[in-house]
Amino acid sequence: MLKKWTIQRAVTMSGVGIHSGEPVRLTLKPSDSGAVSFRRTDLGGLSVPLDPRNIETGNRSALVSGGGSIQTIEHLLAVLYVLGLDSLDIEVEGGEIPIFDGSAGPLAEALARAGVQALAEDKVVARIVRPLVVEEAGASLSISPDEDFRIAYRIDFPHPAIGTQSLALALTRQTFLEEIAPARTFGFLKDVTELRRKGLAQGGSLANALVLDEEKVVNGPLRFPDEFVRHKVLDLIGDLALFGRPLLGHFQATRAGHALHLRAVRLLFDTPGSWVSETAAAPRYLLDEAGLPCQRPPSALK
Repeated sequence: MLKKWTIQRAVTMSGVGIHSGEPVRLTLKPSDSGAVSFRRTDLGGLSVPLDPRNIETGNRSALVSGGGSIQTIEHLLAVLYVLGLDSLDIEVEGGEIPIFDGSAGPLAEALARAGVQALAEDKVVARIVRPLVVEEAGASLSISPDEDFRIAYRIDFPHPAIGTQSLALALTRQTFLEEIAPARTFGFLKDVTELRRKGLAQGGSLANALVLDEEKVVNGPLRFPDEFVRHKVLDLIGDLALFGRPLLGHFQATRAGHALHLRAVRLLFDTPGSWVSETAAAPRYLLDEAGLPCQRPPSALK
């Protein structure tokens, strides 16, 4: 059976919040609690529970508590999810996870170097057994049974540099680290004024996001020809991590975003008959080279 994992050594990173524009300090500490917990150290250690019922969406996913919030959690949650790290104390000095270069790459590299420690508690996997669908205004996200964790994502932007892009994959740790985590967030110059009027994108720059004018990517080159859809896959993984368990299922998204991702997670919570708990099965990204549940934490770099 798979065990829950934490890191061996604390990790501290600093950067800027893409929406707040403020400096942020992030510290991830080993924990034997069996859960991921967030605290705002700049607000007297305020606990901000990791709960999909406490999430606000928009151009990011944000944890919201009565006394404070933590924005842009999706990249960090995606890394924790794929590396199998389910027991951490996370301290944030500021209201947002640093954006770094706009991707999850720096977070994945730092956590890989921190090492992995197994706990006594078993991981519990959720296997999808009944299809579900959420739809809104031409966007959809369907969930169906599968023996692995699979994602198929299709985007369609009326922009010459993006257009229609699709990506389908059964996730492995190596695929995530090499082909998904490095994909950067993106935005359009025409939207900047309105985003900043709403208090968003205050820290956005050519160094931490792909920026498009009416015709092209202003700050290329791209890391992948289809970097845009790869980043949407990254966001979906991070939002699905809010369910709190590894998932065995096929997730097919079309023109979706954070709001629809969250609706799907909440629908899973509200439809317990759509999934069953298992401890003897696991998605491929948590398996060893022989395809068996790991008896010890594998290297995060494999």
